[in-house]
Order: sequence, then structure tokens, then C-alpha cells
Amino acid sequence: MPETAAGSASSGDGNESVVRLENVQKFFGPIQALKDINLAIGNNEIVGLIGDNGAGKSTLIKLMTGVLPPTAGRIFIRGREIDLSDYSVRMAHELSIETVYQDKSLADKQPLWRNFFVGRQITNRFGFIDIKREKEIADQILKGAIGFRSAGITVDSTVSNLSGGERQGIAIGRAMHYDADLIILDEPTVALAVAEVRKVLDFVRRIKESGRACIYIEHNLAHVHEVADRLIVLDRGQIVSEIRPRDMSVIELTEYLIDLQHGT
Repeated sequence: MPETAAGSASSGDGNESVVRLENVQKFFGPIQALKDINLAIGNNEIVGLIGDNGAGKSTLIKLMTGVLPPTAGRIFIRGREIDLSDYSVRMAHELSIETVYQDKSLADKQPLWRNFFVGRQITNRFGFIDIKREKEIADQILKGAIGFRSAGITVDSTVSNLSGGERQGIAIGRAMHYDADLIILDEPTVALAVAEVRKVLDFVRRIKESGRACIYIEHNLAHVHEVADRLIVLDRGQIVSEIRPRDMSVIELTEYLIDLQHGT
């Protein structure tokens, strides 16, 4: 049986958490979207966030990244309690939290090097964009952080010429370059072919190898089961269990979630 995790706020390996939520609640009018959320994400771990549609996954991520304020509760980032009245997406970025949304993070008609520095351009002492420096760093990200070796992909390649898996790799590499301590992936393998899924899962593993934390939101249980250190199950706005993939097969996990949907 999965471990009930609703009352625990410790990270998976006992280390200091990157983000910690304590007794977080969220109401939309009379509707309670999140109830008694206690969750910690530790350094150097991949946490899968799973649950049926409407379980509260998107709302939870929006609270964690400053898009929405919680109705009640406390949020800590690297042990520091956040003033929720001031918390915003910009502050989340400044505190090294980045979200990679499926197919919404990149500008199709722009070259890769421009995509890496959108809104964060490197300028020279005269205030002009330092194109040479941006291209050098973009090349380092391509070859180092995300391991692109193909001669067909360079910093001057346009996003529209990349496959779905390669686009996700670029978005993940950009988040890693900006020293994100926590990278949140929202359905990164949606509508991808099998070979492309393999690329994305390799990129996800690179996040952990680099010492960062990752929250991986996924409907395809086989994908998240393969790379996650632990799985957090949301159901009707509550964390109902924490599961170690080694303790439950994909088939068992699927059956467990079906039982949840039927209230058993």
C-alpha cells in the first residue's frame, strides 16, 4: 500500500528543502481547490506530481510559483518564509524557480540563442545586446547542459525546425542556465513520439545530475514512474499518498489511481 503523505512536509531524502508548503489551502469562492497541503521538495530529487484531471495539480503549481496566492498556509523557499502578499512570478524567478510549459516556452521563428536570453539579454558597456557573448553561452548550454551533439542543430537554428523533444530540451536547458534550483515540468511528453519521449526523459535526468530539484507533472504514468524518485498523488485537492516507484509497478499504480477515482 502507498504511504499516506498528507501530514508530512519533509523532503524525500531528508535534506534541506528547496520549497516547502505548510498547511496550504486554496479557495475559489466557496469551492476548496486545495486542502491541508504539506509538501517539501528537496535538492537533487525528481518528484512526480500525479492525479486525475481536477485533482489540483495545476493550482498547486500556480501557488508554488507565485501565479496565485494561497488562501491560507505558509510557503518557505530554502528555509525562508515568503511574504505571500508580495510573492509573484517575478519573485519566484528571482528565487530560482522556473516552470517549463509544454510548447509555450519558446518563440518558433527566433533562433535558439535569442530564445535562451528572452527578457534577460546580455548587454555590453554601451547598452547594446552582446550577440557574440549570447551565442557563445547558448552553444555551451546546447553542448554541455543538455548534450546536443548533432551538427544539424546550432545556436542559429530556429525553434520551428526542432522536434518536440528537442524543444523541451532547449526549454529545460534555458532553465538550468539560469541556475534554477527547482525546475517544474508541465506535461513535457504530451503528443511526442516514442523516440522523442526518450530524449525528454534523458533531459529530465540531467536536471537531477546537475544537483537541481524537479517537479514533473505527467499524465503518462510510465514516463514519470521511470524517472521520479517519489510520486505525490493528489486527489480532490488533497495529497493522499507518497509512493516510491520501486514499491509499486506502473500497472499497480494505474489500478490504485482508478480506485481513487471510484472512491475505493
